[in-house]
Amino acid sequence: MTYRIAVARGDGVGPEVVESAVQILNRISEVFEIEFEFKDVLVGGAAYDVTGNPLPEDTLNTIKGCDSVLFGAVGGDKWDDLPHELRPEAAILGLRKALKAYSNLRPGILYPQLKEASPLKNHIVENGFDICVVRELTGGIYFGRKRTWEDENGERAEDVEEYSREEIERIARKAFHTAMKRRKKVTSVDKANVLHTSRLWRKVVEEIHLEYPQVELNHMYIDNACMQAVRNPSQFDVILTSNIFGDILSDEISMLTGSIGLLPSASMGDGTEGIYEPIHGSAPDLAGLDRVNPIGTILSASMMLEHSLGLPEAARSIEDAVKKVFEEKYHTEDVFMEGGKTVGTKEITRLIAQNIEKGAN
Repeated sequence: MTYRIAVARGDGVGPEVVESAVQILNRISEVFEIEFEFKDVLVGGAAYDVTGNPLPEDTLNTIKGCDSVLFGAVGGDKWDDLPHELRPEAAILGLRKALKAYSNLRPGILYPQLKEASPLKNHIVENGFDICVVRELTGGIYFGRKRTWEDENGERAEDVEEYSREEIERIARKAFHTAMKRRKKVTSVDKANVLHTSRLWRKVVEEIHLEYPQVELNHMYIDNACMQAVRNPSQFDVILTSNIFGDILSDEISMLTGSIGLLPSASMGDGTEGIYEPIHGSAPDLAGLDRVNPIGTILSASMMLEHSLGLPEAARSIEDAVKKVFEEKYHTEDVFMEGGKTVGTKEITRLIAQNIEKGAN
């Protein structure tokens, strides 16, 4: 079987980190005898420069014929003055909408070898941690009614938070299903002491929990969750939360791992298609310098193998190869490692590729 992958390199460091992930997938192809067909598509500022659209119709048509999307990063100062709908960032929002990708899975893993890179004290992260944030992606305040107006008191603005039962049910099931593959614990994060949407959220989550009696469920207010992530991150397994709270909390957790460049993400709907991308931005100041950390994108490719292509053994082999490189004390400049060896984008990619083995566990 040949797996078709749309490759959306984007802007800034996007092309570099995606190229690293493609090299790793080519190594997977060799080791596991799997065929990949890569389809390059234009997105973001690069697409706007050529077509006047950050998400051209040709790109969407190609993606709809593929099994998954490997996405780099979009944006940069060059396009900051464009109208909102033509900015490079509109590409990722449009892509999520086209693929009905309502859930974002964002692992936050601190490898024990990198505990010195975390801003937390050693006794808190002695054994590392492994958290997966399941964030609702297409509803809530980011997609609610918005308006700006003037009255007798001057300018006013409004952003409306809204969730339907259906939206909460489907993201809750995604979180419980994810927890069943992990340590069977879900922490649902809301603000039910203040917000009506959070009260509905909590009610529906508790109802869906009845379908997953093997999973432990607890609730936590967003402000407490942010504090607890710093105080004791290892207490968390799967965190289920809304669009805006997930945006904030997942970025906090990313920094506790030592570098935003290490973290992957998957955006999915009910089907197997997904959008796999690192959580960092386009960082145009690092583009072309062989300095960017490609591991977030490489691990995004690993998530793609598992969640969209159904190749868990191949996915584990990438994760094991990354761990082995850390054990050998190789890292990029954004990661601090006592006594470590700093290497560039291409070299860290080569080292990971050479450590990929079949059945390494």
